[in-house]
Amino acid sequence: MDNNHVYDYDKYIFHIDVNSAFLSWSALKKLREDPDGVDLRTIPSAVGGDVKKRHGIITAKSIPAKKYGIVTGEPVVKALEKCPHLVLVQSDFNTYREYSHAFIDILNKYSPLVQQMSIDEAFVDISGLKEVYGYLETQEYPYPICLAKKIKDEIRDSLGFTVNVGISCNKLLSKMASDFTKPDRIHTLFPEEIQDKMWPLPIGDLFGCGKQTAARLQNIGIRTIGDAATSDPEMLISFLGANAGSYIYRSANGFGSAEVTDTYEDAKSYSNETTLKNDLNADGYDKDIVPILKFLSEKVSGRLKRDNVYGRTITVSVKTGNFKRHSAQLQLESSICDEQNIYKYSKELCDKLLLGDEGLFIKGETVRLVGVGVSKLDDGSYQQLSLFDNNMMSQGSNNSQFSNTPNREKQKKLDAMTEKLKKEFGKDIIKKGHL
Repeated sequence: MDNNHVYDYDKYIFHIDVNSAFLSWSALKKLREDPDGVDLRTIPSAVGGDVKKRHGIITAKSIPAKKYGIVTGEPVVKALEKCPHLVLVQSDFNTYREYSHAFIDILNKYSPLVQQMSIDEAFVDISGLKEVYGYLETQEYPYPICLAKKIKDEIRDSLGFTVNVGISCNKLLSKMASDFTKPDRIHTLFPEEIQDKMWPLPIGDLFGCGKQTAARLQNIGIRTIGDAATSDPEMLISFLGANAGSYIYRSANGFGSAEVTDTYEDAKSYSNETTLKNDLNADGYDKDIVPILKFLSEKVSGRLKRDNVYGRTITVSVKTGNFKRHSAQLQLESSICDEQNIYKYSKELCDKLLLGDEGLFIKGETVRLVGVGVSKLDDGSYQQLSLFDNNMMSQGSNNSQFSNTPNREKQKKLDAMTEKLKKEFGKDIIKKGHL
């Protein structure tokens, strides 16, 4: 913990990040159900994928699992190769939302300006609050570290999980600080500390610098954040482009926004993607890519239904062997959330993107990643009836538009019942029939 410095700034921003949120919250739920059970946080464990079939992507891992080299975003199969005794648990977003709400409620007690960035992280502006919380200050914990400690400890003691707190005068630096040593830690990263604490880090650790950008910078000798900070900004701009080059230079030097707003935007899209075991060409389309489209469509549909959300834009994206991303979109007249339609439209898009006259496979490209997404979200009220709706075409009558409305309601009830059965008895309880 950084506590050997007296800080004097007009602006103080905390970035508070739950340590291994999904894993921690899943562990707490299991301990509530069985107080004598094993705490998932103390053993190699992870959240993600289909627990029974053992496929999918790791979305969170315990600290013991990290010691085996398991990383977030990798395939479950690969994680199990690293650690065969890895304990897998499925995602439980009802539980995650419950703990997230409790987490944010505590933050709101301490400041009127809390900006939730995701389900497990938020910025807290505590500027001008020293008169309120100055009494917490001690020689060991000067302000604002003393307030960060109070918030961190209250979350741990009352909710049962730990957080990291990053402290600075802008959002970028506080975010970077919260990613330092974990768990249950407080770190500062003020401008005078950038050279010692941030510049030695690998360039890929700079917030907002993606893997591809980091790889490009490493190829020209920029290996650390300090290398980028002390390089010629015009060179970065000419190499990366105006926006990316300017961002890397400014961020590496610690410049970032200090505006914290008490708003939290809901997701603008729902998507899932997966990296393939091998780069595929047209020969593997039917055997490998089509089943992945079905799997991803099911995952996206499940998340939409969970949040009672519909969407009117379907997107399919792929990453080719040279790491370039390509995508195709389709705007629908009626919003959907069911996996059958998501798969139907994503398959049409993927056929065109990869196999069409100008398709990537025709150009000799290979594919290493596939993604499916749904955007232009609404609450389902935009399910207007298309003139080409399947039911209308089969009915061939104007009256079909009235008879179709109950069909939609029946389908929604059927979907809800299906989801309930899957939750209670497992995903394999219901099998799809074939005519």
